[in-house]
Amino acid sequence: MEELKIKLDVFEGPLDLLLHLIKTLEIDIYDIPIAEITEQYMAYIRSMQLLDLEVAGEYIVMAATLMSIKSKMLLPQVAVNFDDDEIYEEDPREKLVNQLLEYRKFKYAATILKEREEEREGFFTKEATNLDEYRDEVPKMKPNEVTIIDLFLAFHDVVNRKELQELIEVNVTSDSYTIEDKMNELLTTISLLDKHETIDFVSLFKMRTKTEVVTTFMAMLELMKDGKIRAYQENINEPIQLACC
Repeated sequence: MEELKIKLDVFEGPLDLLLHLIKTLEIDIYDIPIAEITEQYMAYIRSMQLLDLEVAGEYIVMAATLMSIKSKMLLPQVAVNFDDDEIYEEDPREKLVNQLLEYRKFKYAATILKEREEEREGFFTKEATNLDEYRDEVPKMKPNEVTIIDLFLAFHDVVNRKELQELIEVNVTSDSYTIEDKMNELLTTISLLDKHETIDFVSLFKMRTKTEVVTTFMAMLELMKDGKIRAYQENINEPIQLACC
């Protein structure tokens, strides 16, 4: 069976992923528990690799940096004397914290500039021209609809749950799963639901092979891209539900 290869931009870079973890775990950015953050970071990298996502070199470099900091934290702290009255203990996390603070600052500035750009787009120096014939039809997100990042994080939780259950991958030559087959299977399952009925995201991954899990996830994304199904949450942190559009 042909190996499935996928490239999906989930995070803007390793610092973006670290900031997400810090926010999710409610960690003080000035006092990062390096062992915990390293463990969580590596878990996400493994999830990306499971999906055969192209993990950029910068993610690998950050993983090595975290491991280096973790090892240094196990060593005795080095005291540096600046003068007779002040003693400074060098913290291996300091450089990383400064990088995260700078990245967060520029990310916030980029958000403000984007808002200003969108605001400025509403001003014209002449009468607006009708550009409807040139505009691509982009469907608006419905209330409570989730993003690709939400789906990836939900898939990450499914993968971890399957690992805890120690499910074994069985390679059977006669079994093959294509995205088209899974799209038809998912669409049939969801189309049988009543008008206001939904199906839980996690319930669609009750299978025992990596190939089928990954193919099912990609089929789901294709159906959402085609506007045939939608994913949403009633409230934050509640299970993701799927329904027909």
